Amino acid sequence: MRAFLIAIVLTAIAGTPAAFSQESKPSHSTTVADPELAKQLGADRRGMRNYVLVILKTGPHRVPDGPARDKMFEGHFANIKRLADAHKLVLAGPFGDKNDWRGMFVFAVKTPDEAVALVATDPVIKSGEMIAEYHTLYATAALMAVTDIHEKITPQ
Repeated sequence: MRAFLIAIVLTAIAGTPAAFSQESKPSHSTTVADPELAKQLGADRRGMRNYVLVILKTGPHRVPDGPARDKMFEGHFANIKRLADAHKLVLAGPFGDKNDWRGMFVFAVKTPDEAVALVATDPVIKSGEMIAEYHTLYATAALMAVTDIHEKITPQ
């Protein structure tokens, strides 16, 4: 799983080659194993789709430890859940490295501008605790199923 996430991040940083954009057409015909699932997940002919990857970085205003910080992060996690429940946020999580990269979001939206509007609702962004960097990403449409699977394996 870690290698898969690293591949997603590296693809986003390097940029999506035009040869693999959703709009490109393969030179040969392809057959999808489960056309109904592919349609449900928004997959193209390769089983892929476009997303926006957001890298959350340390911002200019650290909120001091205490109730305000606790409330900010409670709001952050509630916002993540809200966006996941709306099927806009398909993947989120913190980075374990101790550097400026704090976490990431992967949004099932077509443009970075749409992701900007969603990220602007997050308390960590509003407070300046974190800032966001946006990248287009072309990856497996199977990411659309992550939230539903996560709900099945998470304690209730």
